[in-house]
Amino acid sequence: MDQTKRPLLIPPEFANYAEHHGVFDMYKRLLEQLIITKPADPVTYLIDLLKRENDDVPQIVILGPPAAGKRSIAKLICAKTRAAHLTMENLIGDAELDLREEAENCINSKKAVPTELWSKIIEQRMQLFDCVKKGWVMEGFPQTREQALALQEKGIYPKHCVVLESPDTVLIERASGKRIDPKTGDVYHTTFNWPSNAEIQSRLEEATGCTEEEMITKLIVYHRHIDAILRCYDKVLKKVNADQPKADVFAQVFTFVCSQLRSNTPHTPRVVLLGPTGSGKAVQAALLASKYNLVNVSCGQLIKQAIADETKTGQAAKNYVQKKIMVPDSLVLNILKDRLSQLDCVTRGWVLHGYPVTREQAEQLEKEGLVPNRTFFLDVPNDSVLERLTQRYTDPITGERYHLLYNPPRTQDVKDRLQRHGKDNDDDVRKRLAQYHAYAEELSDFYVDGQHINADQDPHTVFETLESMIVEPLPKRLQ
Repeated sequence: MDQTKRPLLIPPEFANYAEHHGVFDMYKRLLEQLIITKPADPVTYLIDLLKRENDDVPQIVILGPPAAGKRSIAKLICAKTRAAHLTMENLIGDAELDLREEAENCINSKKAVPTELWSKIIEQRMQLFDCVKKGWVMEGFPQTREQALALQEKGIYPKHCVVLESPDTVLIERASGKRIDPKTGDVYHTTFNWPSNAEIQSRLEEATGCTEEEMITKLIVYHRHIDAILRCYDKVLKKVNADQPKADVFAQVFTFVCSQLRSNTPHTPRVVLLGPTGSGKAVQAALLASKYNLVNVSCGQLIKQAIADETKTGQAAKNYVQKKIMVPDSLVLNILKDRLSQLDCVTRGWVLHGYPVTREQAEQLEKEGLVPNRTFFLDVPNDSVLERLTQRYTDPITGERYHLLYNPPRTQDVKDRLQRHGKDNDDDVRKRLAQYHAYAEELSDFYVDGQHINADQDPHTVFETLESMIVEPLPKRLQ
């Protein structure tokens, strides 16, 4: 078949389905668990795993020295995400009777709980409903590299590991003012977090093990092990300065746990650039297409190309273009669908600009299966747009473009012969801006995952922002 005349069209539903349902990552997780568990009946095991699997949940480890605020941050994250809060105390308390008794005997005889016992306790806890369906936040564990490796052998590996850091002198000072509510187990501080309720104040007790000598001993042990532990989690690690207000610490931690790890899934970018006239959509599309070999799809250029090629849709659109009337959405959609379904767009990816303009167009695009996996709004103030467009001119002899403020002509002769495009006068630009803002809010509501970019800056700075959000997964919405 001559593909220049009849290009191969591939329905977009295949890629959309695999991407939406995470088929590649699902196979990866199933194979990992199969290799780790080595069940006697692999097929039955995989079926059961698929029935109860829920990978879209928090799996977080919070580490740090004593008095760094691990419990406070863990409780705030759990309150926000509704994940299970796992501490060394409640892990033992929730364990099965034989494991709990064995662990309590070790603690009562002042011996360390064996690593093998810890891994059994945690493995059983991870299989309970709340951890499977809502996720978990594990506070202060593992405490040694041996424990971290034991958890990995069981297939227990966090998506995010947060390490709270603070100078030892600050930690010792914090510990001296630490108070515990024996009724609820909540932690307070005489200086930083004193309860307003008089009843709670009356029952607070000094925390055990918080004298200066005891803190120094604990800190020595912590610093001895932490570097080896962090090497086990270097791919999912974030260090946060805990010597600042709790709200600031939590904001940094929560931003990190909302981020997603980069997947090995084959990724074909399908990018839509939205923004007012003069926001730089064409420039950014050209930069993305050049660097990542995407297909640069300009809606206006496609219509012109269809008219030049004398296709059926092009002939139908020609009358509207000649009369300077908006081409009907049905014709534009047919032209777009034919182009975006071609082999190069499906295999290399595409960046679309100039469409959609209204929510109805966006809905029609999605109905046809042409769903973008990245949507960007290039935000520019109206004053900046007017400055960009009304001051740009073209040299009719060389075809070179100039801007009277940012790229003025070098000679008076060139300046005298410059011409401005008819659509770049003040009234026409304001009219196009009004048309965009009339539908901008509806488009923003439709593309709830769309990212807003400040495009009122250097084009290469804008490009770096776009590039980072295309290469890296977008943050999850855990709120």
